[in-house]
Amino acid sequence: MNILKKMCVILLGSILLSIGINFFLVPFELLDGGIIGIGLIIKYLTGIKPGLAIILLSVPIFALAWFHNKSYFYNSLHGMLFSSFVIDLLAPSRSILPEFQIPAVFSSILGGIFVGLGIGIMLRHETSTGGTDLLAQFLSKIFKINVGILIFIIDALVICLGGLLLSKETFFLSCVTITVVGLFTSLCTWNIKGSNIKTS
Repeated sequence: MNILKKMCVILLGSILLSIGINFFLVPFELLDGGIIGIGLIIKYLTGIKPGLAIILLSVPIFALAWFHNKSYFYNSLHGMLFSSFVIDLLAPSRSILPEFQIPAVFSSILGGIFVGLGIGIMLRHETSTGGTDLLAQFLSKIFKINVGILIFIIDALVICLGGLLLSKETFFLSCVTITVVGLFTSLCTWNIKGSNIKTS
């Protein structure tokens, strides 16, 4: 894929991801899984910008990728940096636009749709926002457990942590969100063979 097309894909994916997070997840303190979810927990508890938190949390994962999986490093670094920047860049627009007067459960679904589409579009064009899948791949080799199961476990732990630190409502609605994210990511990446990049 040429550079211009890849940048357009990253821009579109990042905007969709940012809309899902800023307009539908953040107002109700909802979570996605993986690194994005941990970044949102940090934002809710400390006020630190989630994009900045995602970048800082991703440093050890990308360091690991640099030494053990350079294709993952190159395919994901620009997507992670740009999407994190856009998440923080668009955050102030919540105060400019009228608040969405919708129930939390619908917000969790709509947030999941936007996040899933953003992630899926990038994955379909062989880029991503990075995530915890590299860690899952290494743990899979150590413990001989399917990598998909480990990714699911990591996401579940993030959601459970959010439930403990934030609220039971956060836990249940975030379960809805990650289910919808997974569905729409899968729809976007349907018929792609050999893709093992999963973002969070």
